[in-house]
Amino acid sequence: MLRNTLTSLFHKTSVQCASRANSVRGINLIPMVVEQTGRGERAYDIFSRLLKERIICLMGNITDDISSTVVAQLLFLQSENVNKPIHLYINSPGGVVTAGLAIYDTMQYVKPPIATWCVGQACSMGSLLLAAGAPGMRYSLPNARIMIHQPSGGAQGQATDILIHAEEIIKIKRQLTAIYVKHAKNSYDEMCQRMERDHFMTPEEAKTLGIIDHVLEHPPETVSDSGPSSDGGISSKKSTSSDDESEKKRSKQTA
Repeated sequence: MLRNTLTSLFHKTSVQCASRANSVRGINLIPMVVEQTGRGERAYDIFSRLLKERIICLMGNITDDISSTVVAQLLFLQSENVNKPIHLYINSPGGVVTAGLAIYDTMQYVKPPIATWCVGQACSMGSLLLAAGAPGMRYSLPNARIMIHQPSGGAQGQATDILIHAEEIIKIKRQLTAIYVKHAKNSYDEMCQRMERDHFMTPEEAKTLGIIDHVLEHPPETVSDSGPSSDGGISSKKSTSSDDESEKKRSKQTA
């Protein structure tokens, strides 16, 4: 009963989130997927259907609303299965630092390994979340763009208040740099130098820096049935030579 309630809740949340995003773009139609089940047809909006496959789409600016939805989806998928990987697809120019850190902390908190995928772009907080994926499970498509830089902001008011905000943003800069260093396995000084200005990278350059692990044009093959699948949520399995030989033997016996 609780699981059905949670599924319904996340279905509504996903629809509302997609609806808000589409309304901004002037699009009122959310793609629907219709499946045949033993009880008849069942329709999902495309984001809920992907969530069923443990795929989360982080598209657009990272706002508090988007962050809340992604955090809730991560917690829900952990409650479903603590071992099966979660796939986070990122196409984001960045956004609010605190919203991004909420997603980051939840990614580190949940037990399932999280594969991150860059499609289009992963800039600013988007690139930090891309780098925060499980080791060996951070991917980018070949024509994506990845960018890192220091945080930006502004302050108004009394001189003392402006000084307080200036000190805070310096702390945030150090905090974000330390996170990049942790996941990219680079020196602090080198990462500071790269982040001093907008630093755009191709996927290959991001791989060299340690932001991602692989550049892919096609889904990778599943390594093993017991290990975590890193194929973007869609498993593919090729028959081995022994399987082919046994199949031929069965064919001869039945012929």
